[in-house]
Amino acid sequence: MGAQDGSRIAVIIEDDADIRNLLGVVLTQAGFEVVATANGADGVDAVREHDPIVTTLDVSMPGMDGFETAKRIRAFSSTYIVMLTARDEEIDTLQGLESGADDYITKPFRPRELRARIEAMLRRPRHPADAPETAPPAPSTEAATAPVTTVAPSPPGPTEGWIEHNGLRLQPEMRLANLRDSALDLTRTEFDLLAAILESTGRVRSKSDLALLLRGDDYSDTYYVGEADKRAVEVHMSNLRRKLGDSTTQPRWLETVRGVGYRLAAEDRT
Repeated sequence: MGAQDGSRIAVIIEDDADIRNLLGVVLTQAGFEVVATANGADGVDAVREHDPIVTTLDVSMPGMDGFETAKRIRAFSSTYIVMLTARDEEIDTLQGLESGADDYITKPFRPRELRARIEAMLRRPRHPADAPETAPPAPSTEAATAPVTTVAPSPPGPTEGWIEHNGLRLQPEMRLANLRDSALDLTRTEFDLLAAILESTGRVRSKSDLALLLRGDDYSDTYYVGEADKRAVEVHMSNLRRKLGDSTTQPRWLETVRGVGYRLAAEDRT
């Protein structure tokens, strides 16, 4: 992670001078040392040089767009990436998350909200598995962060610390996920969502509730939750279903409550 000396460094990658200056003011007031750049290539170089703890990234830039810039940054850095964009279609949210973004905020944004969301994000420390490889492979197409686990170590005991449901087992403290004794390759965000659903034991979790949980503000009503936040949750839940092999019509784990959110599917008693 950046700023090993205790300082807080932020890199801004934004081609609009007015927005770049506004971001500089907001982040400086939040206690960051700011490095501002006007295009993707310079932004990648700035992240490599300054090793920031957080990077804000505009999507629609000439030349290298924000999606490609995020992929290049994520190949060598674990900086928290916040994408800022005027586009709020679901496909844009999905592409942003798959490029390696940790959060996705649509313009126009409220400075207070941006500050609050960055601070909440920083309260969720990186898991060691989130750090990039020394010699990185090709940029991942999985959402947001590196996998939580790729190998299923032997459980600490038959049931110690594990949550089980219909053949799915989670150990939240060790961040392990197994399905029918095989390891699940989940991102940090996917693991957090799945753990929240399992721990709720049938209680409905709204999309807003889950969005706040991912920010580190579980059960808080202080911060605004927009449509882009909810779509991001939908994207992650869709990815989870695909990895679980779960059905939307006859779910075994993730049941959609139309117009509200998600809950744990009924226990399989067959």
